[in-house]
Amino acid sequence: MSDVDVSSVIQWGVAMRTLSGERESGDLHVVKSAGPGVLAGVVDGLGHGAEAASAARAAVAVLDQHAHEPLLPLLQRCHRALLGTRGVVLSLLLFDGAAGSMTWLGVGNVEGVLLHADAAGRPARTNLVTRGGIVGSELPRLRAQVCTVVPGDTVILATDGIKEHFAEGLPRDASPQQLADHILARYGKGTDDALVLVARYVGGAGMMA
Repeated sequence: MSDVDVSSVIQWGVAMRTLSGERESGDLHVVKSAGPGVLAGVVDGLGHGAEAASAARAAVAVLDQHAHEPLLPLLQRCHRALLGTRGVVLSLLLFDGAAGSMTWLGVGNVEGVLLHADAAGRPARTNLVTRGGIVGSELPRLRAQVCTVVPGDTVILATDGIKEHFAEGLPRDASPQQLADHILARYGKGTDDALVLVARYVGGAGMMA
């Protein structure tokens, strides 16, 4: 079976800013076809500077190479690869267009919010729960969470270079890229690397030939 076309499952955008005075960012992202689904994630190397960036790149390399694995084994693989590094915190999402579902798993303080397109009978947004720890150092007991998504549902992942409450007062009808740019401009702290990834579920499972 060929990999799904990312654009048939999600629309997405990313905005990032490197801490002033640093040459590279420790905050990175990945968006990649993963068989019938799409893997999206945000990685934050601890601290900032070259060592944080090196740890984040190592994690992204694992995610990119092994994107077809389920989230829990994938995160455990990242943990083993990062032993001896500064370590990272991360949040991972797996969208399944055929099942209309999203699976998420996170370690540390990459904050995630799911904004529901149709809030009838449920809250307008759901905070994605992560567990404390450091990938590459202290991995907690983990269990991936699965929820149903419908077209228009939007997930925002933000590193700790973004202030809290970033999901409040967002512009209506904005594209994922416009939302990412808006959040970074309005809520970026300026005291750390910062990254925002926005993924909007569009549904479908159009497979590439």
